[in-house]
Amino acid sequence: MTPSRRNNGWMPEVFNDFLDNEYQRRNASTAPAINVKESDDDYVVELAAPGMKKDDFHVHVDEEGNLRVKLEKSSENQQEGNKNVRYLRREFSYSKFEQTLILPDDVDRDKISARVENGVLTVVLPKLRPVQSKVARQITVG
Repeated sequence: MTPSRRNNGWMPEVFNDFLDNEYQRRNASTAPAINVKESDDDYVVELAAPGMKKDDFHVHVDEEGNLRVKLEKSSENQQEGNKNVRYLRREFSYSKFEQTLILPDDVDRDKISARVENGVLTVVLPKLRPVQSKVARQITVG
């Protein structure tokens, strides 16, 4: 049985064989997975980025007060050593990702911290402590 393709109607069927073949495969681009957790004291954002180092990340709060996470890594696999060797194949790798997260109003933007451990970027967003004002009142002596 041959699997059938479903046409969504926006493109004529004749293009399916041209675009979906073994010579022109579609690129599968994926973004890192993000988890957001909340506790009584803070929010924690976790971003999965295996193989990345802390220098590959740029985390900052922009002028609108949003958290911006950028990931950019460029690496070149090459052999060092003998200058008489010429390459028959060189492999380059480039990864780039950017995500903007709108921060809740109760985040203390001055105390945000980030760390990378075991391929996971963890950004801790501490919550502002509510200011408890002391209420002055007159007590009637009875």
